[in-house]
Amino acid sequence: MAKLSLPLVVINFKTYPQATGEKAVLLAQSCEAVAKEYGVSIAVAPQVSDLYLVSHAVGIPVFSQHMDPGDPGQYTGHVLGEALVEAGCTGTLLNHSERRMQLADIEAAVRKAEHLNLMTIVCSNNPLVSVAAATINPSAVAVEPPELIGSGISVSKAKPEVITNTVDMIRKVNKEVLILCGAGITTGDDVKIAIKLGSQGVLLASAVAKSNKPLEVLKGLVAPIAK
Repeated sequence: MAKLSLPLVVINFKTYPQATGEKAVLLAQSCEAVAKEYGVSIAVAPQVSDLYLVSHAVGIPVFSQHMDPGDPGQYTGHVLGEALVEAGCTGTLLNHSERRMQLADIEAAVRKAEHLNLMTIVCSNNPLVSVAAATINPSAVAVEPPELIGSGISVSKAKPEVITNTVDMIRKVNKEVLILCGAGITTGDDVKIAIKLGSQGVLLASAVAKSNKPLEVLKGLVAPIAK
């Protein structure tokens, strides 16, 4: 299984047509090329239908965009951890603002993921929810103000206090969980500022997944934090 190192850049492919099917594979391969060139850890989160193809085409970490709690059986339409393992996943996002979950289901999914050796990135919308997520002890918490998602206005510049407050509050209850941030992250400067504010990485989507020149965008994003 691919491992994570810090700082971490997670690219969510969402359901953008530019990152679907064979294009998802090509985008993931671009992410892998940039990760190797710059020595920065990049993980990708394609659609469920593309997980197997992507995970077998690249060696970087591949995350699902969602996972349901529960065991194999009568769960039509659910995304179970066992299927993610078979697809070659490293882990999964949980509770993205576009795929909300109940707190009890988040906890159950985190525990199931632990059992399957899958990493978990629990998304949250503000510092208070981030603290609640951190107490569940996932692999990472990613704070993303929903009003900035896809806006091109980065959280690190528009609402830096969201990052600093999240870091301060989480560290009072969990010293180990990784802390990521997202929403509107577009440039390398956005990433660099986020790291300076205490984030250990970023979660972003449209800046890369919708770009006509994703390789160039990726290089610009990671160059300021390259080793």
